[in-house]
Amino acid sequence: MGDADSPARVQRVLAASEGATEFLSLIGLNWSLVSSSGRHIQERCGQTGESPEKKKDKMIKDLEQWAPNWGARDDPGGCVAAGAPTDGTPPFFSLRRQLCTSTAGVPLRRPACGAEELSPCLFAESLVMVSESGQPLGQFSVSVQPACYEEQGGQEQDCFLVRAASQSTVNEVPCSSSITAYVSKRLETLEQHQHEYVKFRAHPLDRKTHVVKRGGRLVVTKIIEEGEHEAQTQSFSYNCASLHGLVLEAANLLVLRVLAKRRAVPQDTFLAFDTEAHVCTSAYTAMGFQKQLVGMTEVEVFGIERAVYPDEGIPMTWQFYFLSDGHLARRVQVGSPATMLLQQLPVLIDVDEAEPRPVFEKKSLDWEEDVQLYSQFLDRKEELQAGHASYARRHPELRTLLADFLQLLLLRKPDDVLPFAAEFFAPFATQRPPGSAFQASDKPSPFRGRV
Repeated sequence: MGDADSPARVQRVLAASEGATEFLSLIGLNWSLVSSSGRHIQERCGQTGESPEKKKDKMIKDLEQWAPNWGARDDPGGCVAAGAPTDGTPPFFSLRRQLCTSTAGVPLRRPACGAEELSPCLFAESLVMVSESGQPLGQFSVSVQPACYEEQGGQEQDCFLVRAASQSTVNEVPCSSSITAYVSKRLETLEQHQHEYVKFRAHPLDRKTHVVKRGGRLVVTKIIEEGEHEAQTQSFSYNCASLHGLVLEAANLLVLRVLAKRRAVPQDTFLAFDTEAHVCTSAYTAMGFQKQLVGMTEVEVFGIERAVYPDEGIPMTWQFYFLSDGHLARRVQVGSPATMLLQQLPVLIDVDEAEPRPVFEKKSLDWEEDVQLYSQFLDRKEELQAGHASYARRHPELRTLLADFLQLLLLRKPDDVLPFAAEFFAPFATQRPPGSAFQASDKPSPFRGRV
């Protein structure tokens, strides 16, 4: 038996053949759309005029070259050192098998983030998409801002509005992808709309995926248009109680910023959607610190790898590299010919730590000894005296009224001055009930106590 029929080669090809369609889409077309439509890949291969035998041989060679490279990208230090099998199985598929067998019994939960961690992550950023040779291919932008989401019952809740968009041209094929979503402060996806298209000349592909939380269910609607064919619509739903730990694409962008600021990645398994909006598992892995040149400045970036493991097909892996404040510096999808790079260093966001409230010792204050306070006292005293004198000049009847009261007071010399003053000024009360001007002198006064 020759090398072409060796068990290692056969096992390697069989293991990789599961992802043949996805592999071809990764190396030649937009990853997110064509991986769900093998028919377009077959049509594109058919345009080359090659025979089926040559196509098959070429696919096997490409797969043999591609499978070991996955191990090198996932583990730069070597696949064997990471515990990869030595029987010829690609480490990429071995990792998927290990995850599927190791997550049994592991609770799936959503990343926990407090308001103090999410607030500094609300900003917009933009990156440039470049090819392996450094040629610009398009743009990639992400923005997160506070918003208010209105549910079906009319109730409103504070949330985050996440927008992401990318436009590029890969192999002379225009591609575009956009996401608009409302994410709660608990990182639950309330509503998400995703639109992707690849403009093939013969068969353009357009796909829209709408995810809306209604009551206790998460409703998914997919609309796919292929060429001149009639649009295909498919709708299904999931019980929200069974989706604890679900992190969709928009929420993932916010989670990555928080993890980048923490400089730590949880060792948990989460739920996600694959390209067909089917529930699968995902995981985050810390890749450590690296140096990257942004413009003319060399900065330190922290790497995070996210892998999504669908039930069928090959896993999908992204590598993100962040600045210290959560700005994305580089984004790479393993196997994709395009890389998203930060061209200009942004102004880093500094979060000021709350300083403790100062405590001052209580000191005795003698204002008469304080020159400044005593000066303020004299100024205020002169101001009041001037105001009182001015008021008395504008109202001469005040002097006459007070003179009459003092004259009568000195003549009568009452033992209790307060009731006497009340009786004297009572006729001047505006709210006093009308009565006779002549009253008996022995009538009891309401201002005097009864004996």
